[in-house]
Amino acid sequence: MQLLTPTHWRDYRLLDSGGFEKLEQFGPYVLIRPEPQAVWDRALSEKEWQQRAHATFTRDKNSQERGEWHAKPGMTHPWMLDYEALGMRFRFRLTLPAFKHVGIFPEQAANWEYIYEHTQAMVRRQAERVPKVLNLFAYTGGASLAAKAAGADVTHVDAVKQVITWSRENMELSGLQGIRWVVEDALKFVKREVRRGNRYQGIILDPPAYGRGPAGEKWLIEEHLNEMLKLCADLLDPDEHFFVINLYSLGFSALIVENLITTTFPQAQHPEFGELYLPDQSGKKLPLGTFYRFWK
Repeated sequence: MQLLTPTHWRDYRLLDSGGFEKLEQFGPYVLIRPEPQAVWDRALSEKEWQQRAHATFTRDKNSQERGEWHAKPGMTHPWMLDYEALGMRFRFRLTLPAFKHVGIFPEQAANWEYIYEHTQAMVRRQAERVPKVLNLFAYTGGASLAAKAAGADVTHVDAVKQVITWSRENMELSGLQGIRWVVEDALKFVKREVRRGNRYQGIILDPPAYGRGPAGEKWLIEEHLNEMLKLCADLLDPDEHFFVINLYSLGFSALIVENLITTTFPQAQHPEFGELYLPDQSGKKLPLGTFYRFWK
């Protein structure tokens, strides 16, 4: 089991964590956001947090995700955040929406690097064939950008039209083009792709604990993840591929994910699994989900 963290961020830092919150720097701005995993004490005082922060998110008492941002005068949003590593040069538009996510999951950069490198390797080995990569529950598209920048034919699936629009803007800001955008329930899309007999050389998924499709389809991770993985096994090219799954559901340990993958993909080669984390400046490691990935 591995502990994995990105190492190439310049515009993002986790400054402190604790008291069920995290203090983060995204480019020029410092934000305070809820963090249920941060059960320990902070290294910095409440006064220091408030002095540093440009905006604080206060959660709605009746919602796990929604709430309200309180920004200090002079903070402008949206704003831009850059990421550069291994030949990737991405620009993301960040903003303060009605929920705590600002448009990027910084810990996922560790997976972007994996996706970029393995897609590049396939492009080099099969110059006459462009690898096809499928990104499910794709949000604002960091993983899609990584696959596209490496030379893949990318299909980006998300159930929220506004998020697809946001992803397209990130693609354009990053100087890329040609990603296929699909506004659809991920499970419904994958079932149709299996019926059509399509294959992908890369599959990426970051499913939420729960969600709704554009036509009201219901997603519950405990009920639907196993089915989704079996369908992905039918879509994955048996001869050459990579697969990446990330889960940020508190009930899903790395061992649960390992059991799911090894029963669904018994022939998986070069497996890596464990926890993603971000270190804060006092040395604490903030866990931010479990991952499993493999390639052939």
